[in-house]
Amino acid sequence: MRRKDALGQYGERVAAAYLQRQGMSIVARNWRCELGELDVIARDGAVLVICEVKTRSSVQCGHPLEGISERKVRRLRRLAIRWLDVHAVHAPHVRFDAIGVIQPASGPPVIEHVRGVG
Repeated sequence: MRRKDALGQYGERVAAAYLQRQGMSIVARNWRCELGELDVIARDGAVLVICEVKTRSSVQCGHPLEGISERKVRRLRRLAIRWLDVHAVHAPHVRFDAIGVIQPASGPPVIEHVRGVG
């Protein structure tokens, strides 16, 4: 496995554990279809949360959250609609969140959670 892929998977595990500590329940992880992938799908009370996770080992090339563009948010919306349809889920409230994970060479990961990115 490439180092970048391993770092991404690690960040998604960290993000899912963080969301659970925040009181959310994880519904699905790494759901894929021909349109792309949803990293984490969670429930925050009655709200379905579609969470994009970006992980980096430093901010040398920018903060991980800078990698979530308007184009990416539009893709997340299309993926969420597909996920809801495929799983026959009716969610009256859907929120799109972003989590940036920075894993420095030593020490614990730094997590930044932004609710309602789009």
